[in-house]
Amino acid sequence: MEKETKSFRPMRRLKQELPKEECFEILTKEKRGVLSVLGDFGYPYAIPINFYFDPKRERIYFHCALAGHKIDALKANDKICFTVYEQGIQKEDWSYHVRSVVLFGRARLVLDEELKYEETLHFGMKYYPSKEEVEHEIEKDYSRMNLFEIEIEHMTGKIVHEK
Repeated sequence: MEKETKSFRPMRRLKQELPKEECFEILTKEKRGVLSVLGDFGYPYAIPINFYFDPKRERIYFHCALAGHKIDALKANDKICFTVYEQGIQKEDWSYHVRSVVLFGRARLVLDEELKYEETLHFGMKYYPSKEEVEHEIEKDYSRMNLFEIEIEHMTGKIVHEK
């Protein structure tokens, strides 16, 4: 994972840093994150997406259409920032405790058809109640989708007590 550590800033508030295992728990549990890419005219483009985290491969997968702003941006520059956060837990008072993960990496189109199908199936099982429904959706839309894989280069997790 930590390939280019010299180019990434360390966390400032180390007391709030989460261990890798908690980051993986958040990535596994949460259903949506915000993908940020370099968009048109050099402007950041951040979009909420559904995703699947594969803990064995330590990769994040997301799907998209065959054309559009997101895929154009990724073809031009594969560097991404991806943010996931929990809704927060309210404690005794009015304040919240929120855990989040911010990661940097590279997003690449999955070209291996076996891997694409396998990860699309896992992805679907995160959101659909049965394998049959997932297989039905894959059969219906598979030819009209791209699957991207994010290779994580740097990741930090943080807990914040918002008050």
